[in-house]
Amino acid sequence: MRNFFYGWYFKCQSATQTLAVIPAVHKSEQKKFCSIQIITEHHSWKVDFPVAAFHRTGEDIRIGQNRFGKRGILLAIHTPELNINGKSHFGPIFPLKYDIMGPFSVLPFLECRHSVQSMRHFVQGRVYVNGQEYLFQDAFGYWEGDQGCSFPKEYVWTQCGFPDGSLMLSVADVPVAGFRFRGVIGVVLWKGREYRLATYLGARAVQAQNGKLRIVQGDLELEARLLEGVKRPLKAPANGDMTRTIHESAACQAFYRFRKGEHIFFSFKTDRASFEYELSK
Repeated sequence: MRNFFYGWYFKCQSATQTLAVIPAVHKSEQKKFCSIQIITEHHSWKVDFPVAAFHRTGEDIRIGQNRFGKRGILLAIHTPELNINGKSHFGPIFPLKYDIMGPFSVLPFLECRHSVQSMRHFVQGRVYVNGQEYLFQDAFGYWEGDQGCSFPKEYVWTQCGFPDGSLMLSVADVPVAGFRFRGVIGVVLWKGREYRLATYLGARAVQAQNGKLRIVQGDLELEARLLEGVKRPLKAPANGDMTRTIHESAACQAFYRFRKGEHIFFSFKTDRASFEYELSK
């Protein structure tokens, strides 16, 4: 079996606090192990576990005493750098109508396949991170995943929950059969309706530089701008091993606008956005 990684990304966010949790399993030529990464507005941590600590049962996964699935997450990690315990329960999840990768989901040898398990769900719970309480009452939740061998060489990812909606957008360098192209996948959930923007539907990134993204697909246009963020380091897979360092702003200032023709669905500035900007220009 070739080198690989498989991981989930859970985001729990109240009006004042953000906690993201990334459980994953990895295999490279050197080793096979699993990990849990924690990211808040101010800190990030990575804890490794032996691969024997990883178990998957149906739609749930477990790493040691930590559990993850559509019903919620349970955390119990105790190291010299990180002491975290608590649990959060999820309300009904909101999956997409079909795979975010569309027809690309059946292409062999893609270095990374993205998935979205829930665009929006309620979160109730309490988690303590090094003594600090993260309290979630009717808070916002988001859940996605990735699997493959490596993260894209260059990419931008952003996610944000807001009143009446939620969005996710990624623009990435995609290698296929000896050539590369800039691929787009994105979803806007707005007042219960799903709007999808993707390369396989004709979406194009007409702007992707200096923290700005502008995606056009027919008469739909989604704009995302990173205004100010505090980047926290995370480990990402490179050929199955967690040797690459990327940076995420878990709760940062950003601007979003979504329109169809002359009709603007929404246009707002927020300090609750999540952004990873890994483009060289």
